[in-house]
Amino acid sequence: ELGIRIPRPLGHGPSRFIPEKETIQVGKEDATMHTLFAESFATLGRLDNVTLVMVFHPQYLESFLKTQHYLLQMDGPLPLHYRHYIGIMAAARHQCSYLVNLHVNDFLHVGGDPKWLNGLENAPQKLQNLGELNKMLAHRPWLITKEHIEQLLKTEENSWSLAELIHAVVLLTHYHSLASFTFGCGISPEIDCEGGHTFRPPSVSNYCICDITNGYHGVDEIHASPAGSVPVSSRESVCEVEALMEKMKQLQECRDEEEASQEEMATRFEREKRESMFVCSSEDEESAPTRDVSRHFEDTSYGYKDFSRHGMHVPTFRVQDYSWEDHGYSLVNRLYPDVGQLLDEKFHIAYNLTYNTMAMHKDVDTSMLRRAIWNYIHCMFGIRYDDYDYGEINQLLDRSFKVYIKTVVCTPEKTTKRMYDSFWRQFEHSEKVHVNLLLVEARMQAELLYALRAITRYMT
Repeated sequence: ELGIRIPRPLGHGPSRFIPEKETIQVGKEDATMHTLFAESFATLGRLDNVTLVMVFHPQYLESFLKTQHYLLQMDGPLPLHYRHYIGIMAAARHQCSYLVNLHVNDFLHVGGDPKWLNGLENAPQKLQNLGELNKMLAHRPWLITKEHIEQLLKTEENSWSLAELIHAVVLLTHYHSLASFTFGCGISPEIDCEGGHTFRPPSVSNYCICDITNGYHGVDEIHASPAGSVPVSSRESVCEVEALMEKMKQLQECRDEEEASQEEMATRFEREKRESMFVCSSEDEESAPTRDVSRHFEDTSYGYKDFSRHGMHVPTFRVQDYSWEDHGYSLVNRLYPDVGQLLDEKFHIAYNLTYNTMAMHKDVDTSMLRRAIWNYIHCMFGIRYDDYDYGEINQLLDRSFKVYIKTVVCTPEKTTKRMYDSFWRQFEHSEKVHVNLLLVEARMQAELLYALRAITRYMT
């Protein structure tokens, strides 16, 4: 009657992929989750949808929130507005308007200059210089060399210090991988963000007030059935789980009986690396980034290209020569105290997290499966573990799962509900969210390894 336009949510629940009734409902959480919700609210000033989906795994969420809080708000080499602006630059590389919008608000809140938001060219030269590293880390980290590091550290009045650069690199990798989580879990924008709401027509004559208060959302009802989801008989998907468990058992027996030679292991890695090139998302149409997000980065046509594509030879990164545990961790901790420790804890929790279940089965050792997922991601980035038999990956990860993994990790903005629905069809949503945590952390560690190795080479 007053002619005021009332925003109403476009979607139901924190994720477009997970039915609202299957997420953890606020008000029905246990004591541990309640504490995490309170922490998240105190830190971010809101209970965001990322938290509401991550809370399926409270132990991980606690580590994630602690790390993010430290990176954004605690003492560190970079001023607060720089931190949020770097978050915007990183999220924009994947057209993740969800994260961009959150950090635009935070950037302004800590006193950032609104002019910078008109485009990267309006930000200080020092931040503009970070554009190249942001681009390569997000899409082709294997191309980063010590020369790139040298350029940032030696550009006279706009130069970065080593400590500042480590802080920036950790922020960039954090937000690239968080964009993967956001798209991989179909996180919906909050009601107050762009794309999170629509407006009711000024006249409410078509509605009874009780409809509005009871949450009847008219047009939204059309979206209730999962469009494009793949109908599948439960018998068929139960067979998938049984087959996967049988393969794990057989692989364990083969492992116990014989070990492949080093040469054979190297050959299997090269084969898997080559094969990963032929895995591409079925929805592979080029989507042009929206002007709104693309103004935060340069060179919009630069995107992911396979590590070992034809005509390019980039040497394999052997973990034995440079690993997170032996090299990266201590470098980060030395230049940005405590962050190495926080990241290390987060990597370990994601990698070792297990409830010993697989779909409807209990008391299952899933370590072989978790390692296959982690190593497949590193393999796509050209990173090799000498002691791993890459033949296991093809046995354990089927094609639809590989398509999902590669899309979420390399071109997250192309992830669709169909891809999410089509892998591990009998598994719980919490298990699929767990997969996303593995993808996020493996991706972040891969990016960090390439950047930190280049910094180490520069320093030596």
